[in-house]
Amino acid sequence: MDISVGQSASRSMRVTAEIVEQYAELTGDHNPLHFDEEFTSKTRFKRLISQGGIAVGLLHALVAMDLPGAGTVFTEQHWNFPAPVYIGDQITATGTVTEWLSERNRGAMDFVIVNQEGVEVLTGSAGIYRAVPRE
Repeated sequence: MDISVGQSASRSMRVTAEIVEQYAELTGDHNPLHFDEEFTSKTRFKRLISQGGIAVGLLHALVAMDLPGAGTVFTEQHWNFPAPVYIGDQITATGTVTEWLSERNRGAMDFVIVNQEGVEVLTGSAGIYRAVPRE
């Protein structure tokens, strides 16, 4: 696939309690904001939120599977979380190529993730590298 500035792709997922639990088992992130409703009810969030890494993981899948595609990894990341992702939210990530150096298989992308109400829950940018098998 040829990559060019301005190309974009999107990927969606529903964040479930099961996904939050699986992420905690993988990473050890058992923060009470994700599991203790009484604790969370006394915070500004008011209800259970997911780990930020789940939203970021959706971006990893987007670049590795959709655009630029297989063999792509992040070389740097800059994320902002303007709003939480609540358990039960449907989130949609969109990535747009902002720079591409085809001779080096490197570039940059901007990202935004919104929830089902269109609220931005993550914004940011990343450097990317696409490993291309040698022939």
